[in-house]
Amino acid sequence: QVQLVESGGGLVQPGGSLRLYCAASGSTSSILTMGWYRQAPGKQRELVASIRSGGSTNYADSVKGRFNISRGTAKNTLYLQMNSLLPEDTAVYYCNAVAGSALRAYWGQGTQVSVSS
Repeated sequence: QVQLVESGGGLVQPGGSLRLYCAASGSTSSILTMGWYRQAPGKQRELVASIRSGGSTNYADSVKGRFNISRGTAKNTLYLQMNSLLPEDTAVYYCNAVAGSALRAYWGQGTQVSVSS
């Protein structure tokens, strides 16, 4: 079992920055991939960025060059640095982890990011 808790969301003006945090606990040694997803009102949840245990990263085209995903040295903390935020980045952001031989997915409770003037 893996537990995920996000923090760091909030309200920011267009062009601003936010840093999201995800703290993982439980069987963190079994985590293979971690990522950030987001869901805007009326839309499906979509992948924002992911990072594998080896460090390789993947980004949605809409956030490339603006967002950066990273993990803490203890590998139980996930970050998402979001720069040059746009109104269309407004969504609930969820931390995700895939762990174990069964490739089970775990989700945090989500944190709201709102970009508005």
